[in-house]
Amino acid sequence: MTEKEKEKEQAGEISRREFLKDAGFVVGGAAIGAGITYPLVGGKTETITKTVEIPGPTKTVTVEKTVTVEVPEPKPVLPKLTINGQTYEVDIEPQWTLQRTLRYKLGLTGSAKKSCDHGSCGYCTVIMDGRPVLSCMILAVECEGKSIETIEGIAAAKHPLIDSFVKHDVPQCGYCIPSVIGTAKALLDRNTNPSEEEVKQALTGNLCRCSTYYRWPKAVLEAAQILRGGG
Repeated sequence: MTEKEKEKEQAGEISRREFLKDAGFVVGGAAIGAGITYPLVGGKTETITKTVEIPGPTKTVTVEKTVTVEVPEPKPVLPKLTINGQTYEVDIEPQWTLQRTLRYKLGLTGSAKKSCDHGSCGYCTVIMDGRPVLSCMILAVECEGKSIETIEGIAAAKHPLIDSFVKHDVPQCGYCIPSVIGTAKALLDRNTNPSEEEVKQALTGNLCRCSTYYRWPKAVLEAAQILRGGG
């Protein structure tokens, strides 16, 4: 420690640089997702107050220091998303998830449910490039160049899963059904003749508030039969 720092410590002072370091604030560029960076623009300012106890030669001095820092804000981005065969250019902030973008920018609320918001319930499942994915765990900017399907597109295409789920009285409250149908479609797209066990395994990531799990395999297997021409 330099003589100047010792003097400041004994006097109970704390510099702005030391305060920010101690408080754990970092101001500068930011990155989101796997290697995704985005520009920052000048944002709002925030006033931060922190109380620090500094041991002195005779007693501990309590110092309250207030500093004002500029908090950079992310610059909006315009990703192009291909959803249900249509391409959309959406104006969003780079930290927006696919779930939030589908629901609040494009009005596709069927598959874009928000419940746990950390990938545990499966209610936000959509199909991306043939695979069921959790839209709450994916940034919209990561989805450029991908093909995304939601329940709106599946229903518009009159997929057999829609009628089979109704026939077998699968929906109760209906909250989870878009995600279940999406996951089931992804399975049938790659395997039109799954076993009951394969259906159950494929749907293990989807939760149901009404516990209609036992009806899911029947509905999916009937839809699979129709797809194979067994009507």
